[in-house]
Amino acid sequence: MRQIILDTETTGIDPKQGHRVIEIGCVEMIDRKLTGNHYHVYINPQRVVEQEAIEVHGITNEFLADKPVFSTIADEFLEFIRGAELVIHNAAFDVGFINHEFSLLRRGFPNVDECCGVLDTLALARKKHPGQKNNLDALCKRYFIDNSSRTLHGALLDSEILAEVYLAMTGGQTALSLGSSDDGAGDSEEGGSTIRRLAAGRPALRVISASDIELQNHQDKLEQIQKQSGNCLWLSND
Repeated sequence: MRQIILDTETTGIDPKQGHRVIEIGCVEMIDRKLTGNHYHVYINPQRVVEQEAIEVHGITNEFLADKPVFSTIADEFLEFIRGAELVIHNAAFDVGFINHEFSLLRRGFPNVDECCGVLDTLALARKKHPGQKNNLDALCKRYFIDNSSRTLHGALLDSEILAEVYLAMTGGQTALSLGSSDDGAGDSEEGGSTIRRLAAGRPALRVISASDIELQNHQDKLEQIQKQSGNCLWLSND
């Protein structure tokens, strides 16, 4: 299954008030494994970024002045996400902004939910942790995920962090490699579970046998159990 973990930054909070997307960050995950493939772009919104928004993400009007407008990146962005399941924290916000951007082009672009599945991790977190804080920082703390580099919001960084949060919330990073890709190890699916195969050339495991004293102590313990219970299975001759 191909999933795209996606985040955006915007000029404000409501596209109905003319606010626009200024950054899109996506990371790709296939079968619960991050592929290293990503999509990231800054966008000239052709309007002023509100100061309140700048204080959240730190993206200034001056920085965006020479960036491409949405119409020039729309096709490549749609091609990157098409057919995938989008994993988004507070999906209604990001999907609403992206659909608004597509609609402004008047070129027949589909809505996001017409060409992609959408999974809202905020809704998922609220279901798993009702009555608790479920923003991205709170989830990082709950699942012991390092977000120390997140001093400001950023679409690509937040999508990378959300990928870790999503994996933790939905059963852990079961398909991520536990070693290098060329170590001879591998994964296989058996009975719906992921089985990690150790490398064939690994060093032999050290076997430590019990000493005579430890064996005698063990035997004494079994005989004590026999006296107290009258039926110690480990002393059975069967």
